[in-house]
Amino acid sequence: MTGALRIDGQELPIEAGDTVLSVAARAGIEIPTLCHDPRLGAAGACRSCLVEVAGEPRLSAACTRKAQEGMVVDTQCERVERHRRNLLALYLADHPAARPLSGSSELFDMADRVGAPRDWGRLESRRDQRVDPNHYVHFDAERCILCARCVRYCDEVEAVNAIALAGRGPETTIATADQRSLLDTSCELCGGCIDTCPTGAMSEKVQLLRGAVEDARLEKVRTTCGYCGVGCQVDLNVDRRAGEGGRVVKVTSPEPGSTVNDGNLCVKGRFAYDFLDHEDRLTTPLVRDAGGVLREVSWDEALDRAAEGLLAVKRRHDAHALGFVSSSRCTMEENYLVQKLARAAFGTNNCHQCAAT
Repeated sequence: MTGALRIDGQELPIEAGDTVLSVAARAGIEIPTLCHDPRLGAAGACRSCLVEVAGEPRLSAACTRKAQEGMVVDTQCERVERHRRNLLALYLADHPAARPLSGSSELFDMADRVGAPRDWGRLESRRDQRVDPNHYVHFDAERCILCARCVRYCDEVEAVNAIALAGRGPETTIATADQRSLLDTSCELCGGCIDTCPTGAMSEKVQLLRGAVEDARLEKVRTTCGYCGVGCQVDLNVDRRAGEGGRVVKVTSPEPGSTVNDGNLCVKGRFAYDFLDHEDRLTTPLVRDAGGVLREVSWDEALDRAAEGLLAVKRRHDAHALGFVSSSRCTMEENYLVQKLARAAFGTNNCHQCAAT
């Protein structure tokens, strides 16, 4: 502890490197933000987190203002609340009137909370609407408020700098070099820009093509991604109205800071979920009968058949004729069990893992 300040009448401790926003967040005091993401450096771009500091003529951005000993901060006074209403009304005047079809909108949610006027009219957007043939990320320039969260995420988290702010004044937009497709840039199609976007300007193309489902209709089921052994946590968004058991319509990441992957996912973890409901997906073990035709069996029978086949090879050619190959999609513990099975149960050291170098 390096001191204390007062926010909305509460005496709160300060730690090294604290901002007004971080002190308030620890105490459960909500200061609205649009450009803030805990994984990113503070930008102070959206101006929605302005607060009043006693003795200062101007409002200060809570996300960039360093916390100081003895500071007295007000986050709910009439001046601050008037600013938020007017700011959100200005954002909405330069924004489509309806909520995005896919995903949520922090902008609309915040406007509802602060009671922002909706009768200020609407300006026609002058931002360039780029057509991009990539299969995953859609950009709606009219919904962008230039908070730059997507650009900063691409730089500070992914470190690929595939997108950037381009243009001047009201024509400023999110662009790629020479307006190329994301497929022709350093973009890894991780979808982090979709995850961090507060307005729905960045969204998932697959959902838009299939028909977006409102988030309120979806049930989130937390699980572990099965594409590699890292163990990233994902939220399967399930539409329970889509037949027996429901249907996964998208994959999202948990809140930053809540899981080992800190809200980040790769292209496979976020977008490659079609196999879950694919008509060719195998859901029951198959073995060949005497005529060579595959038939469905129980797991016990399938495991017995596999064990019989391996032991038959061992009897005919000894254990060195056997080889076991594990998968990078397994966890470290599962890979350990595979090598234990090879060495202890079948007596061979011919064991490999596909991700080994």
